[in-house]
Amino acid sequence: MSVNESSPVHVVGGGLAGSEAAWQLARAGVPVVRHEMRPQRGTDAHAGDGLAELVCSNSFRSDDWQSSAIGLLHEEMRRLGSLILAAGDRHRLPAGGALAVDREGFSAEVTARLEAEPLVSLERGEVAGLPPEDWDSVILATGPLTSPALAAAIAEVTGEDYLAFFDAIAPIVYKESINFERAWYQSRYDKGDGADYINCPLDAAQYGALIDALLAGDKTVFKEWEADTPYFEGCLPIEVMAERGRDTLRYGPMKPVGLTDPATGRRPHAVVQLRQDNALGTLYNLVGFQTKLKYGEQKNALRLIPGLEKAEFARLGGLHRNTFINSPRLLDPRLRLKARPRLRFAGQITGVEGYIESAAMGLLAGRFAAADRLGLDTSLPPATTAHGALLSHITGGAAAESFQPMNANFGLFPPLPDTGKRLKKAERKPAYAQRALRDLQGWLDGMETVAA
Repeated sequence: MSVNESSPVHVVGGGLAGSEAAWQLARAGVPVVRHEMRPQRGTDAHAGDGLAELVCSNSFRSDDWQSSAIGLLHEEMRRLGSLILAAGDRHRLPAGGALAVDREGFSAEVTARLEAEPLVSLERGEVAGLPPEDWDSVILATGPLTSPALAAAIAEVTGEDYLAFFDAIAPIVYKESINFERAWYQSRYDKGDGADYINCPLDAAQYGALIDALLAGDKTVFKEWEADTPYFEGCLPIEVMAERGRDTLRYGPMKPVGLTDPATGRRPHAVVQLRQDNALGTLYNLVGFQTKLKYGEQKNALRLIPGLEKAEFARLGGLHRNTFINSPRLLDPRLRLKARPRLRFAGQITGVEGYIESAAMGLLAGRFAAADRLGLDTSLPPATTAHGALLSHITGGAAAESFQPMNANFGLFPPLPDTGKRLKKAERKPAYAQRALRDLQGWLDGMETVAA
């Protein structure tokens, strides 16, 4: 039986992980049926029905592969033929050393590329429960907003309680409503083009007034069954950070280091940064200002920020519930559910955090599923690579008893070999990155040898 005549692999979920998994399968010559519940069933965070819609931020974070594990993951994905990175590069926006993208252009690009792929078909509608038994190979990439029916079915078949946390969305401002008599363009330490962010300065009194407003404002009230659900530490609502101490924000997303207010020639007490959100440059999002404040309270608080006194908002912040499984306990090293090996998981539901980490797990799930369908014995990516380190962490490296979502970071990588020469601090990350790309190439060369 030829590959094109074989049964397709079913990919459930139209986000970044599902899109990347489908692309990898099709590139390998394996037919794919994609399932996306939108628009028949919406979510609390998505606005449209396009594939790979970005909802929390338009940033894929650092693109510097020599000093950031995230940037290294970007570079590895490029070398692995990632659709997500290709679309991201094509719709890149100015963001210093970060990879930020135009949301609409990015989603349209991913959607168009997959629609043009003859081996990929798309079915709209919810998969409400475990996929049918005759789907012999399934990738569940339903993301942090997995439908309740499917989440309940997963919990039942695994015998584990699925974990949950809340994720908050930052507001987006119309650029034309920003007061540039107070705001100015600058990147911290003038990185990138040196002027990739809009900065709004606050003195001590203005900062104190903002903190008071964040603490006093009415917040979204959780349902009783949601009350004990923890937040992910990497995406805390701004008011939750403020509750941890009045100076928490000025040492976090509002830190003024590396910035100089041209009006005073000095570093401000605190700074709110805004990052370009679309290719036209008409929309800017407030960096780190995800929030669960009610809409009226958001407007009142944010307009206390110098430069945003008359801000008009294209989107206000919001809150949605995320779910993820206990992957170290439930998944094997190739992302298969131990209790039902025909089911693979990919993306944020596996307990990785971030757009790129989710897409990377989709890439691996697609490659693993393709190898199974083609009868190939594909080795795991080396743990010294960003892909391998993240995969190893979620499928056994993390403690199942305390498992929480994780970003890619160099702390997940095996230590560098002892050469007898002590590396300087500035040399360590580049050394990790160079080893990773060298080992990634060796892995790829090995797979090509097997395929031949």
